[in-house]
Amino acid sequence: MKVIGFAGYSGSGKTTLVERLIPELKLRGQRVSVVKHAHHKFDIDHPGKDSWRHREAGAFEVVIASNRRLALMREFELPTELSVHQLIAELYDGVDWVLVEGYKDSDLLKIEVWRASTAKPVRYPNDDFIAAITTDSPDQLPQPTGLDVLDLNDAAAVADWLLQHAERFDYSPELYAV
Repeated sequence: MKVIGFAGYSGSGKTTLVERLIPELKLRGQRVSVVKHAHHKFDIDHPGKDSWRHREAGAFEVVIASNRRLALMREFELPTELSVHQLIAELYDGVDWVLVEGYKDSDLLKIEVWRASTAKPVRYPNDDFIAAITTDSPDQLPQPTGLDVLDLNDAAAVADWLLQHAERFDYSPELYAV
């Protein structure tokens, strides 16, 4: 499996890029999974549904499955921040690509998503794990770079770049203690 992160500040376009990359990679015959970092308390279930009722009753894990999908919800008794590697280990190993949104400080190779309009600093000068930059304003990058600069609005070109450099993103779980 290949793993690539997408790092950038809120409002930079990470979610939109990942959302557009999924069908582009699928068109090229790739099976794609996503790991997304969520902040604070979030929920994917709704009051009154069976799975919600089981969680509310105190279940540590609830797995919901049908012939079309599977979802696993796990409740932590104490605040627990899992590493990106622990989350990748939870995924089905038959995927070609794992797109990781967030985890900007991780030790994964990543593409920096940057927009000048957000007025946020760039990460690439200080992050050795940045493999490329995708932006809508390449002429406004504040520091020169030898990294490839990709068009944020061209998901097809980003997918092509990923596949052209696929060997760089081979993931070896044994390198990471989970």
